Amino acid sequence: MGRFTTGVAIIGTTHADGIHAMTANGFMSVSLDPALAMVSIATKAKMHEMLLVSGRYGVSFLGADQETVSRHFSGRPDLLPDFSFDEIAGAPLVRGALARISVEVVDAHRAGDHTLFIGKVHHLDDTPGDPLVFYSGGYRHLLRAAHDTEYSAAWSGFCLEPTGPLTLAS
Repeated sequence: MGRFTTGVAIIGTTHADGIHAMTANGFMSVSLDPALAMVSIATKAKMHEMLLVSGRYGVSFLGADQETVSRHFSGRPDLLPDFSFDEIAGAPLVRGALARISVEVVDAHRAGDHTLFIGKVHHLDDTPGDPLVFYSGGYRHLLRAAHDTEYSAAWSGFCLEPTGPLTLAS
């Protein structure tokens, strides 16, 4: 699964002792209307129980200059990044992140050794910048934008008719 390139996010929630946060790349947008987002959290992770209790989480999409923040929350607390949290709509969000959302958990689905936490978006903000990217076990940075930055018909739901019968390879 490491061959799928992802962005890097910090998932954060609050609990009795303060803020708990972790680095994750298991995030996706679920719906635009209503605005729903999802994070996938391992059942053995500390965050799992905290989300069940708090019912809220924040997602902060990290920029290319925030690799030390990601490393810190992925188990490298010896790296002391320069960062702070803002609490917005009941969830901690990393200040300076490219985009930040606060959500309220509306559903949770167990899937193997993870739980998919679906949340209703209560806050969204963004700022320009280049993303921090994760691929094949390491951090990456984008070098340049794609050649064609405009959306094509293929991206707006356009579907070509098959030219012949479809077969499945065995």
